[in-house]
Order: sequence, then C-alpha cells, then structure tokens
Amino acid sequence: MLRCLERRNFPVSRLTLLASARSAGKKMMFRGEEVTIRELTPESFAGVEIALFSAGGGISRDFAPHAVRAGAVVVDNSSAFRMDAGVPLVVPEINPGDVAGHRGIIANPNCTTAISLMALYPLHRAFGVSRIFASSYQAVSGTGAQAIEELAAQTREWAGENRAWDAAKLGTAPHVYPHQIAFNAIPHVDSFQEDGYTKEEMKMENEGRKIMHHPGFRASVTCVRVPVFRAHSIAISAEFERPVSVAAAREVLAGAPGLDVIDDPAKREYPLALDIAGRDNCAVGRLRKDCALENGLAFWVVGDQLLKGAALNAVQIAELL
Repeated sequence: MLRCLERRNFPVSRLTLLASARSAGKKMMFRGEEVTIRELTPESFAGVEIALFSAGGGISRDFAPHAVRAGAVVVDNSSAFRMDAGVPLVVPEINPGDVAGHRGIIANPNCTTAISLMALYPLHRAFGVSRIFASSYQAVSGTGAQAIEELAAQTREWAGENRAWDAAKLGTAPHVYPHQIAFNAIPHVDSFQEDGYTKEEMKMENEGRKIMHHPGFRASVTCVRVPVFRAHSIAISAEFERPVSVAAAREVLAGAPGLDVIDDPAKREYPLALDIAGRDNCAVGRLRKDCALENGLAFWVVGDQLLKGAALNAVQIAELL
C-alpha cells in the first residue's frame, strides 16, 4: 500500500501507520522519511481522513466503527463488510459511482473476483453475461508471508535431497496448508461449506453480482492453490445473452481500462503469472469460442493479487474519495 501511494503520488499530508503492539515502535520508509508504527487503539484515528485497513476481518469489525466515528472513511481489504447492504463493494474500473453511496466504509473485493471481473465486466457490458464456469490457480502469497516461506522451504528441501521428479513428496509436515504445496495443486482455498463449495469459490458469484449490479449472475468456481509465489490466474468459460465472436471480444477487451490483451498462441504469447507479478494491469489471453456453451467464450486472465487484488485497488478507491 505504501509503495502504491508513493508511485501514484497520492496527496498524503500526514501518514499514520497502525499495527499490533508487537510491531509498535518499528519504522517504515515513506517518501524518503522514516515513519514510526503506532499501536492500534480505538483512539488512533483522530485527524485521519482515509483509513486503509488490511489486518483481517476481526480487526476490521472491531476498529472500523471507531475510525468512522472519528470522521475517517475506511477502505477495508477484508471480507468483513463486503456483502453488507450499506457498504459499497468497489472496483474503480467497474463501479466507481458506488463510492458516492458510502456511509463511512467501502469494501475491497476478493482478489480472485476483482481480477476475474477486470476481463469479465467489459464483456458483460457488451454481450450480457449470464453464467460462468471457472477454475482459479492462486498464488501462495495470497495466504501470507508464512505461506511464501513454506513453499520456499519445501522447494529447498526437495532440491537439497536431490530427489527424482517422481519422488517429490516430502517427509516434513506442512503447517500453513493442509497438504504439501511444493510441486502440488490443492483444490482447497478457504473453508468448505455444506454445499461442497468453499467460501472463496462462492465469493465470485456473490461479490460479482454486487459489483456488476447483476443479481442474476451465476458462477460455478473451483479455487486451487498452486506453487506460484505471486499473481493469480483464472480460466473462465462464460455464456452470454447475445452472440459473441472472438474478434468482437478482443476489440472490447482492448479498450478496457487496467487490462492488457496478450493473445497470440502461435507465438506462445499469453498471460503468465511470472510476467504479470508486480504489474498494475491485469492481462487476458487464450480467447476462443467456448465449444460447450451457447454464445460462449473461454479466456484466461491473470493479475497480481497483491496489487489489483488488494493494495492497488484500495489506493484507487482512496483516489476516488
């Protein structure tokens, strides 16, 4: 978030950094100057105009009301308020006008949802999406720093023991994930619900309906954690109300803000997590007519979930404010 504020020259007159007591007293650099981190308390928000929250749902629920009462507008990265009727859920390239209806709190969407909608929404405006089938390939940094280290440690362990490719299973028990993440794909992101979907998988439909103002939107999603450090990838098959050609879809996507079209399979050009990591823009490619759906289009979209899926989107909302 600090890097996004710096890069985008956000007008900050006074920066307040808040964290747990464990981090209080540490210093971070902002625009060449050291800023001391303070302990978060209910009284921390005096004089704050915009508060960017990214400390988990529990902290948001406990402290966002204190910030609002102090006169701040909260931009929250957690899932705490996303589906509250009185809280706008905003992707600035899609529904910037919703910001005007805030009552002190604005929610940042789920990272996979935000990245997917960067490609899906322009197509929806042109052709009217009715439903999608999707599979996500989600980077470990979406889980946090401990997950990054778990993947790195498991990879080092495998390489250090000179294992053969068919003996990649390690003896060390995983801690962050329920199974080994190195050299694996785990179809389990967030907790399972009674219907067999995870909460992460249902966010695409629920949040997508709210962001696109499309209550009839349907999404069947499988979310998978993969051994990638940064940037989420999503394979989407979408069915539209009106006929869609690849050429027409490409023209629509080429004009969409915050989205790059990388789509030349003959030259092996398509979005890759390694290439998109660190970029503000999402990227879409592998455009093709879906052979199993009426008025269907299949495509592949990739985005940095730490940027468009989190920090960058929050700063863009602050810019709207």
